[in-house]
Amino acid sequence: MTIYDLKPKFQSLLRPYVEQLFTKGITANQVTLSALLLSIAVGGLLLLYPFPRLFLLLPFVLFFRMALNAIDGMLAREHNQKSALGAILNEASDVISDIALYLPFAFIFPQAYWWIMLALFLMIMTEFLGVLAQTIHASRRYDGPMGKSDRAFIFGAIAFFIGLFPSLTLSDNTHYLFIIINLLLLLTCYHRIHRALKEATMTDKDKDTSL
Repeated sequence: MTIYDLKPKFQSLLRPYVEQLFTKGITANQVTLSALLLSIAVGGLLLLYPFPRLFLLLPFVLFFRMALNAIDGMLAREHNQKSALGAILNEASDVISDIALYLPFAFIFPQAYWWIMLALFLMIMTEFLGVLAQTIHASRRYDGPMGKSDRAFIFGAIAFFIGLFPSLTLSDNTHYLFIIINLLLLLTCYHRIHRALKEATMTDKDKDTSL
């Protein structure tokens, strides 16, 4: 189970706001771009001013970003706003937003710099593999344990604690935390590959049976 499994309940809470945005003429792509610009702006701020107290912004921004991501998907699916451009924007903005929001951790935790850079690479890989599944006739994979929502929760929690306790940024043991995150990201990559292959195999068998 991952936080992504809670998405239907989260969407139910957001649906009234989605209806209001649709009524006002707001499109899914506009919401996607708003989430991207917010992520770049906040990530840039934290890069320029990597002060622990400022990281208290991040949990709220990450939550708001998750809400915007859910809203753009609901607008697209439920209000006939799906488009090829929207699909590209959605996938590309997720990766860019992750880099923008999580890169500042590498500068506030210099002792874990390379582990955090590896985590960023693996985040990109998880999303790439999730999309790549579609090329072998499987569904877009969102498997965990370190999907987008899980990453937001974990990095939001880290940001919250270093904002409250700035001395944590000086600890020599923080790299162990990011080693664990990297292992979970590797497991996520494995799950997405394995389950995509399994789904594709089942799809091919169903096609053969129907023939």
